[in-house]
Amino acid sequence: MRWFTLMILIPAIMGCSSKQPAKMPVESKPQAAAHQTMAVTMDDYTVNKLQALLALHAAVPEIDKNQTIDMLSEAFLGTPYVANRLIGSATTPEQLVIDFRGLDCFTYLDYVEALRTATSEREFVENVIQTRYVRGDVTFAHRKHFFTDWAQTQHVLADDITAGLSPHAVTVDKHLNRKADGDVYLPGIPVVDRSVTYIPSEFINDQVINQLQTGDYIGIYTKLPGLDVTHTGFFIMTPAGPVLRNASSRQENMQVVDSPFASYVANTPGIVVLRPQ
Repeated sequence: MRWFTLMILIPAIMGCSSKQPAKMPVESKPQAAAHQTMAVTMDDYTVNKLQALLALHAAVPEIDKNQTIDMLSEAFLGTPYVANRLIGSATTPEQLVIDFRGLDCFTYLDYVEALRTATSEREFVENVIQTRYVRGDVTFAHRKHFFTDWAQTQHVLADDITAGLSPHAVTVDKHLNRKADGDVYLPGIPVVDRSVTYIPSEFINDQVINQLQTGDYIGIYTKLPGLDVTHTGFFIMTPAGPVLRNASSRQENMQVVDSPFASYVANTPGIVVLRPQ
Protein backbone atom coordinates (compact mmCIF):
# COMPACT_ATOMS: atom_id res chain seq x y z
CA MET A 1 0.00 0.00 0.00
CA ARG A 2 1.09 3.56 -0.60
CA TRP A 3 0.31 6.64 1.47
CA PHE A 4 -0.23 10.26 0.48
CA THR A 5 -0.48 12.93 3.17
CA LEU A 6 -1.86 16.27 1.99
CA MET A 7 -2.34 19.65 3.56
CA ILE A 8 -5.64 21.08 2.35
CA LEU A 9 -7.44 24.30 3.22
CA ILE A 10 -10.93 24.10 4.67
CA PRO A 11 -13.14 26.92 5.94
CA ALA A 12 -12.64 27.78 9.60
CA ILE A 13 -16.41 27.66 10.22
CA MET A 14 -18.05 24.39 9.20
CA GLY A 15 -21.57 23.12 8.89
CA CYS A 16 -23.26 26.25 7.47
CA SER A 17 -25.20 25.85 4.24
CA SER A 18 -25.29 28.45 1.50
CA LYS A 19 -28.42 30.59 1.36
CA GLN A 20 -27.77 31.66 -2.21
CA PRO A 21 -30.41 30.71 -4.82
CA ALA A 22 -29.68 27.36 -6.44
CA LYS A 23 -29.60 28.92 -9.92
CA MET A 24 -27.00 31.51 -8.95
CA PRO A 25 -23.89 29.67 -7.68
CA VAL A 26 -21.18 32.10 -6.66
CA GLU A 27 -17.51 31.29 -6.28
CA SER A 28 -16.06 32.88 -3.17
CA LYS A 29 -12.95 32.47 -1.08
CA PRO A 30 -13.36 31.77 2.64
CA GLN A 31 -12.45 34.73 4.80
CA ALA A 32 -10.54 32.50 7.14
CA ALA A 33 -9.18 29.00 6.76
CA ALA A 34 -7.68 26.22 8.85
CA HIS A 35 -5.23 23.52 7.86
CA GLN A 36 -6.33 19.91 7.90
CA THR A 37 -4.01 16.97 7.30
CA MET A 38 -5.67 14.40 5.05
CA ALA A 39 -4.16 10.95 4.51
CA VAL A 40 -5.29 8.76 1.64
CA THR A 41 -4.34 5.15 0.99
CA MET A 42 -4.23 3.70 -2.51
CA ASP A 43 -3.51 0.07 -3.37
CA ASP A 44 -0.77 -0.83 -5.84
CA TYR A 45 -3.21 -1.37 -8.72
CA THR A 46 -4.65 2.11 -8.31
CA VAL A 47 -1.23 3.76 -7.95
CA ASN A 48 0.12 1.99 -11.05
CA LYS A 49 -2.95 2.85 -13.14
CA LEU A 50 -2.87 6.44 -11.92
CA GLN A 51 0.77 6.79 -12.94
CA ALA A 52 0.01 5.27 -16.36
CA LEU A 53 -2.91 7.65 -16.94
CA LEU A 54 -0.87 10.69 -15.92
CA ALA A 55 1.86 9.61 -18.33
CA LEU A 56 -0.70 9.01 -21.09
CA HIS A 57 -2.11 12.50 -20.68
CA ALA A 58 1.32 14.11 -20.45
CA ALA A 59 2.27 12.50 -23.77
CA VAL A 60 -0.50 14.40 -25.64
CA PRO A 61 -0.60 17.90 -24.10
CA GLU A 62 -2.17 19.38 -27.23
CA ILE A 63 -5.55 17.58 -26.96
CA ASP A 64 -8.62 19.51 -25.78
CA LYS A 65 -10.87 18.74 -22.82
CA ASN A 66 -13.27 16.66 -24.93
CA GLN A 67 -10.50 14.43 -26.27
CA THR A 68 -8.99 14.23 -22.79
CA ILE A 69 -12.22 12.95 -21.26
CA ASP A 70 -12.62 10.46 -24.10
CA MET A 71 -9.07 9.15 -23.64
CA LEU A 72 -9.18 8.93 -19.85
CA SER A 73 -12.68 7.45 -19.63
CA GLU A 74 -11.79 4.87 -22.28
CA ALA A 75 -8.94 3.64 -20.09
CA PHE A 76 -11.53 2.42 -17.54
CA LEU A 77 -13.56 0.31 -19.97
CA GLY A 78 -13.97 -3.17 -18.52
CA THR A 79 -13.46 -2.01 -14.92
CA PRO A 80 -15.90 -3.93 -12.68
CA TYR A 81 -19.01 -2.17 -11.44
CA VAL A 82 -19.09 -2.09 -7.64
CA ALA A 83 -21.86 -0.27 -5.78
CA ASN A 84 -21.49 2.10 -2.83
CA ARG A 85 -17.78 2.80 -3.23
CA LEU A 86 -17.57 5.66 -0.73
CA ILE A 87 -17.33 5.31 3.04
CA GLY A 88 -19.14 7.69 5.34
CA SER A 89 -22.58 8.49 6.73
CA ALA A 90 -24.25 10.57 9.41
CA THR A 91 -22.86 8.11 11.97
CA THR A 92 -19.66 6.88 10.22
CA PRO A 93 -16.70 9.22 9.71
CA GLU A 94 -16.05 10.06 6.07
CA GLN A 95 -12.99 8.46 4.47
CA LEU A 96 -11.25 9.73 1.36
CA VAL A 97 -11.64 6.75 -0.98
CA ILE A 98 -9.59 6.46 -4.17
CA ASP A 99 -9.79 2.97 -5.64
CA PHE A 100 -9.68 2.12 -9.35
CA ARG A 101 -10.38 -1.61 -8.83
CA GLY A 102 -14.15 -1.06 -8.97
CA LEU A 103 -16.37 1.88 -9.88
CA ASP A 104 -19.94 2.98 -9.50
CA CYS A 105 -21.39 5.45 -11.99
CA PHE A 106 -20.57 8.54 -9.94
CA THR A 107 -17.07 7.69 -8.71
CA TYR A 108 -16.27 7.01 -12.38
CA LEU A 109 -17.15 10.63 -13.16
CA ASP A 110 -15.22 11.80 -10.07
CA TYR A 111 -11.98 10.17 -11.15
CA VAL A 112 -12.08 11.23 -14.79
CA GLU A 113 -12.96 14.82 -13.85
CA ALA A 114 -10.09 14.88 -11.35
CA LEU A 115 -7.67 13.30 -13.81
CA ARG A 116 -8.32 15.62 -16.72
CA THR A 117 -6.45 18.58 -15.16
CA ALA A 118 -3.98 16.67 -12.98
CA THR A 119 -0.26 16.59 -13.75
CA SER A 120 0.89 14.65 -10.67
CA GLU A 121 -0.37 12.11 -8.15
CA ARG A 122 -0.67 14.80 -5.50
CA GLU A 123 -2.62 17.11 -7.78
CA PHE A 124 -4.96 14.26 -8.71
CA VAL A 125 -5.74 13.57 -5.05
CA GLU A 126 -6.35 17.28 -4.42
CA ASN A 127 -8.63 17.38 -7.48
CA VAL A 128 -10.65 14.41 -6.17
CA ILE A 129 -11.21 16.30 -2.93
CA GLN A 130 -12.36 19.44 -4.72
CA THR A 131 -14.52 17.43 -7.14
CA ARG A 132 -16.22 15.28 -4.53
CA TYR A 133 -16.66 17.72 -1.64
CA VAL A 134 -18.04 21.23 -1.25
CA ARG A 135 -15.19 23.59 -0.36
CA GLY A 136 -12.87 20.58 -0.25
CA ASP A 137 -14.24 19.61 3.17
CA VAL A 138 -13.91 15.80 3.38
CA THR A 139 -17.04 15.10 5.42
CA PHE A 140 -20.27 13.27 4.64
CA ALA A 141 -22.26 16.48 5.09
CA HIS A 142 -20.19 18.25 2.43
CA ARG A 143 -20.07 15.42 -0.11
CA LYS A 144 -21.72 16.27 -3.45
CA HIS A 145 -24.42 13.64 -3.26
CA PHE A 146 -26.45 14.74 -6.29
CA PHE A 147 -25.46 14.96 -9.95
CA THR A 148 -26.72 18.54 -10.28
CA ASP A 149 -24.47 19.58 -7.39
CA TRP A 150 -21.69 19.71 -9.98
CA ALA A 151 -23.41 22.74 -11.56
CA GLN A 152 -25.04 24.19 -8.46
CA THR A 153 -22.46 24.28 -5.66
CA GLN A 154 -19.30 26.24 -5.01
CA HIS A 155 -16.32 25.18 -7.13
CA VAL A 156 -18.65 24.63 -10.08
CA LEU A 157 -17.40 21.78 -12.26
CA ALA A 158 -19.81 21.99 -15.19
CA ASP A 159 -22.53 24.09 -16.77
CA ASP A 160 -26.07 22.76 -17.00
CA ILE A 161 -26.86 23.16 -20.70
CA THR A 162 -30.00 21.02 -20.74
CA ALA A 163 -32.51 23.84 -21.24
CA GLY A 164 -30.75 25.13 -24.35
CA LEU A 165 -30.70 21.79 -26.15
CA SER A 166 -34.41 21.38 -26.81
CA PRO A 167 -37.58 23.48 -26.74
CA HIS A 168 -39.20 20.45 -25.11
CA ALA A 169 -37.00 20.58 -22.00
CA VAL A 170 -39.03 20.35 -18.80
CA THR A 171 -38.19 21.99 -15.46
CA VAL A 172 -39.37 20.34 -12.25
CA ASP A 173 -39.06 21.72 -8.73
CA LYS A 174 -37.46 19.00 -6.66
CA HIS A 175 -36.86 18.59 -2.93
CA LEU A 176 -33.66 16.59 -3.16
CA ASN A 177 -33.23 13.94 -0.45
CA ARG A 178 -36.92 13.93 0.55
CA LYS A 179 -38.88 10.77 -0.23
CA ALA A 180 -42.56 10.76 -1.12
CA ASP A 181 -43.44 9.69 2.44
CA GLY A 182 -41.51 12.63 3.93
CA ASP A 183 -38.55 10.54 5.06
CA VAL A 184 -35.07 11.18 3.67
CA TYR A 185 -32.77 9.04 1.56
CA LEU A 186 -29.64 10.21 3.41
CA PRO A 187 -30.02 10.85 7.15
CA GLY A 188 -27.89 13.78 8.27
CA ILE A 189 -28.19 15.58 4.92
CA PRO A 190 -30.62 18.51 4.56
CA VAL A 191 -33.34 18.62 1.96
CA VAL A 192 -32.27 20.82 -0.98
CA ASP A 193 -34.89 22.68 -3.01
CA ARG A 194 -33.72 22.74 -6.61
CA SER A 195 -35.20 23.22 -10.06
CA VAL A 196 -34.07 20.33 -12.28
CA THR A 197 -34.38 20.59 -16.06
CA TYR A 198 -34.43 17.48 -18.24
CA ILE A 199 -35.23 16.49 -21.80
CA PRO A 200 -37.89 13.74 -21.94
CA SER A 201 -36.68 10.70 -23.84
CA GLU A 202 -39.34 11.03 -26.56
CA PHE A 203 -37.74 14.33 -27.59
CA ILE A 204 -34.12 13.13 -27.67
CA ASN A 205 -33.76 13.11 -31.44
CA ASP A 206 -30.90 13.68 -33.87
CA GLN A 207 -31.22 17.43 -33.45
CA VAL A 208 -30.55 17.09 -29.71
CA ILE A 209 -27.82 14.46 -30.07
CA ASN A 210 -25.98 16.52 -32.67
CA GLN A 211 -25.61 19.33 -30.13
CA LEU A 212 -23.93 17.06 -27.59
CA GLN A 213 -20.16 16.97 -27.35
CA THR A 214 -17.79 14.18 -26.45
CA GLY A 215 -17.11 14.52 -22.76
CA ASP A 216 -20.52 15.90 -21.77
CA TYR A 217 -21.73 14.50 -18.44
CA ILE A 218 -25.09 12.77 -18.81
CA GLY A 219 -27.51 12.18 -15.96
CA ILE A 220 -30.46 9.83 -16.41
CA TYR A 221 -33.37 11.80 -14.99
CA THR A 222 -35.76 10.18 -12.53
CA LYS A 223 -39.34 11.08 -11.72
CA LEU A 224 -38.88 9.75 -8.20
CA PRO A 225 -39.38 12.45 -5.54
CA GLY A 226 -36.17 13.53 -3.85
CA LEU A 227 -33.73 12.50 -6.59
CA ASP A 228 -32.43 14.26 -9.68
CA VAL A 229 -30.91 11.31 -11.57
CA THR A 230 -30.47 7.59 -11.02
CA HIS A 231 -27.47 7.01 -13.31
CA THR A 232 -24.64 8.95 -14.90
CA GLY A 233 -22.12 8.58 -17.68
CA PHE A 234 -20.20 10.32 -20.45
CA PHE A 235 -21.47 11.16 -23.90
CA ILE A 236 -18.82 9.94 -26.32
CA MET A 237 -18.93 10.15 -30.10
CA THR A 238 -17.19 7.04 -31.47
CA PRO A 239 -16.55 5.92 -35.05
CA ALA A 240 -19.51 3.56 -34.59
CA GLY A 241 -21.80 6.34 -33.36
CA PRO A 242 -22.68 8.05 -30.07
CA VAL A 243 -22.47 6.05 -26.84
CA LEU A 244 -23.14 6.49 -23.16
CA ARG A 245 -19.87 5.41 -21.55
CA ASN A 246 -20.94 4.31 -18.09
CA ALA A 247 -20.25 2.08 -15.11
CA SER A 248 -23.22 -0.18 -15.73
CA SER A 249 -25.02 -2.11 -13.00
CA ARG A 250 -27.13 -4.02 -15.52
CA GLN A 251 -26.79 -7.74 -14.97
CA GLU A 252 -25.52 -8.36 -18.49
CA ASN A 253 -22.72 -5.80 -17.99
CA MET A 254 -21.56 -5.16 -14.40
CA GLN A 255 -18.60 -3.15 -15.70
CA VAL A 256 -17.71 0.06 -17.50
CA VAL A 257 -19.15 -0.22 -21.02
CA ASP A 258 -20.12 1.80 -24.07
CA SER A 259 -23.90 1.63 -24.48
CA PRO A 260 -25.47 2.86 -27.75
CA PHE A 261 -26.71 6.29 -26.73
CA ALA A 262 -30.04 6.63 -28.54
CA SER A 263 -31.35 3.19 -27.63
CA TYR A 264 -30.18 3.53 -24.03
CA VAL A 265 -31.89 6.86 -23.32
CA ALA A 266 -35.04 5.83 -25.23
CA ASN A 267 -35.87 3.53 -22.31
CA THR A 268 -35.41 6.19 -19.63
CA PRO A 269 -37.48 9.19 -18.47
CA GLY A 270 -34.94 11.55 -20.04
CA ILE A 271 -31.55 13.19 -19.58
CA VAL A 272 -29.82 16.06 -17.79
CA VAL A 273 -26.72 17.35 -19.56
CA LEU A 274 -23.78 19.05 -17.86
CA ARG A 275 -20.87 20.37 -19.89
CA PRO A 276 -17.47 20.35 -18.14
CA GLN A 277 -15.86 23.74 -17.65
